[in-house]
Amino acid sequence: MKFEHIGFGKRLRTMLHVDFRRMFTQPLLYIMAGSCLVIPILILVMTTMMDGSVSINPQTGVETVMEAFDSAWQIIAVGSADYNPMAMDMTTMCNINLLYFFAAVLVGCFVAADFRSGYAKNLFTVRAKKADYVISKTLVCFAGSVLMLLAFFLGTMLGGAISGLPFDLREDANLMLCMASKLLLALVFVPLYLLWSVGAKQKLWLSLVGSMMTGMFLFMMIPMLTPLDAGIVHVLGCLAGGVVLSIGLGAISCQILKKTSLV
Repeated sequence: MKFEHIGFGKRLRTMLHVDFRRMFTQPLLYIMAGSCLVIPILILVMTTMMDGSVSINPQTGVETVMEAFDSAWQIIAVGSADYNPMAMDMTTMCNINLLYFFAAVLVGCFVAADFRSGYAKNLFTVRAKKADYVISKTLVCFAGSVLMLLAFFLGTMLGGAISGLPFDLREDANLMLCMASKLLLALVFVPLYLLWSVGAKQKLWLSLVGSMMTGMFLFMMIPMLTPLDAGIVHVLGCLAGGVVLSIGLGAISCQILKKTSLV
């Protein structure tokens, strides 16, 4: 009797096929992508309607003037020279960078479902290896995160058109490279969230808390890594950072799966 040898490539293709099918047939991804499409429309329309309105704090009497976006692309990114890390206004905080926290929810829910249903234990018992699982989850969740970012970009164009905001770009702006760097930056966050998820396993709340806490430390760096005037250096930097972290954190995730119980 001759047994067929199942190599790494075939195992990974099988795992990717299963994970992509599970990812794109469950409601979670489409609910989150739909939310990412609607959010920029609501933000751009509402801030434009409230531009110049004044609110007064009844306790201190301090007046706050609502400022809208100057351009529709401002919700995507700002130039390197315009970024102020100490600014905490709405136009600085309510932008596409918030979607990197959405990715934590996507990764956490996707991985936790494997352990809650017993799918992960059965998977590793039958044939799959820990490295195959980690690589597949990283690539599939990265694809889901990219879809959410693209949905936000589409929502920005719709929201800008509805609110009447200009789509003008400065001479030094490069929207294509800016979006490319933001898409590749998701490859930095996904393995980080996956590390927390495989550690927490079925405890979704623990993976979300850990992911959000570590994500906050990187949040202020996003505008510097993906500015509106991004160049090829920013794109390559995000790609290199994503590959390095995917390999490094992926190796740690494999060790966690090997050293800990799967239930």
